[in-house]
Amino acid sequence: MNAPTVFDVPLGKRSYPIIIGDDLTGQIRQQVDTLVSENVPVALIADDQLAELQAPFMKAAFGDIPVLTLPAGETTKDLVYLERIFTFLAEMKMDRSGWVIALGGGVIGDLVGFAAATYLRGVKFIQIPTTLLAMTDSSVGGKTGINIPQGKNLVGAFYQPQAVYVSLDLLKSLPGREFAAGMAEVIKYGMLGDLSLFERLESLGRLTPDHPELGIVVEICCRNKAAVVEADERETGSSGGRALLNLGHTFGHAIEKVAGYGVYLHGEAVAIGLILATRLSIRLGLIPEKIEDRVAGLIEVNQLPTSLEEPLSLESLKHAMLSDKKVMRGKLKFIVMEALGRVVTRSDVDEAVVDDVLRTATDLID
Repeated sequence: MNAPTVFDVPLGKRSYPIIIGDDLTGQIRQQVDTLVSENVPVALIADDQLAELQAPFMKAAFGDIPVLTLPAGETTKDLVYLERIFTFLAEMKMDRSGWVIALGGGVIGDLVGFAAATYLRGVKFIQIPTTLLAMTDSSVGGKTGINIPQGKNLVGAFYQPQAVYVSLDLLKSLPGREFAAGMAEVIKYGMLGDLSLFERLESLGRLTPDHPELGIVVEICCRNKAAVVEADERETGSSGGRALLNLGHTFGHAIEKVAGYGVYLHGEAVAIGLILATRLSIRLGLIPEKIEDRVAGLIEVNQLPTSLEEPLSLESLKHAMLSDKKVMRGKLKFIVMEALGRVVTRSDVDEAVVDDVLRTATDLID
């Protein structure tokens, strides 16, 4: 990419820009300096690993504003760290004019966004995603939240940021496993509503942080997410809408919870979930079996798993799925494919069919 690309998530008074570029250090610093010059309290909350790896960027982009670093990993999306953020903001005397900046992956973005939504009943915040998963998915759309022992993202709020800065150079310090995990969300967008993206990904082979087409792929995903959010901001559609973005996630969230958060990265669990969603679609007679080969091929070339490494309890997975926030009136919604690039919601899937599909992931413990 050359000049940064800028486009809006169009939500009326809650609209905000997504800025995508190779290096957005200057643009971020300009935003920070403007706020500081207007005596607006500004705080940065960052992933501690990123803060260490990107120390020069941190100094150049944020200067001397107050910084709180938190541990990387899914276990940070917890009430303990939410309270730590509240304490930090209170001690720096953040007021209702204040802005909070989230610098990190999906965990930091979700946690900080929820803190911003609830501290003083709402302060402004900015998303600066530093992982591929966050750049293409979680930083856009205003879903914020934390996990509790009963399930993932069960506590949260819809709260839109003021801007999303996608600085692609930050991906160069991302561990390979984390980058690969982000590809699950990229592949998801091709499967659920953009066949041309899926076909582009097939032609590109393995995507890497220095791939010449990475910028355009990220932009396509962000534009797709923005369009879905515009049409169904709060996921209230009776069918379709924002819920379709959960393709593979009903299975994936259950895998994360039952295996123990951190055993599988979110994207790794979603990758397995995409395979299971494809198999469910086949079992329901919606798509031909050959589609699985294409989905599995794309997942594998991007170094993601297609099956569980260790057995998991079938009953535990089913229980976790029934604790999912997508359960409505006791019925679990599944996102299934009618064709590659076209999905629908189904809440009438027979339990025995779901059991059979889950068993294909590995030899599950009953």
